[in-house]
Amino acid sequence: MNVSDKRRTRRFPMTLPVAVKVEEITGHGTTVHTRDVSSSGVYFEFAAPLDVGRSLEFILTLPEQITKGNAVRIKCVGKVVRVDQGRAEAGTLGVAATIERYEFLREM
Repeated sequence: MNVSDKRRTRRFPMTLPVAVKVEEITGHGTTVHTRDVSSSGVYFEFAAPLDVGRSLEFILTLPEQITKGNAVRIKCVGKVVRVDQGRAEAGTLGVAATIERYEFLREM
């Protein structure tokens, strides 16, 4: 069975900035970019390795071009399910994470 057979939902290739909080590692957040997004998960380009199973909190911002209105910020909680070491030569690692729960954030 290949990876695409395991996917429950369609993935959309999108490069979006994402604020990621991995408190156990850095004590603060960092901004990374997505490679693709689905309703149940996201694939990041990350500079530091993360352990499979590690919990993450991240905020995705869907731009106006996607929402056809105002930009929408979504706070997500999930966990790392896969780390691809093969991108290390490009200075990043591929990190696949689930979206276990989310909430829309109101603009202040």
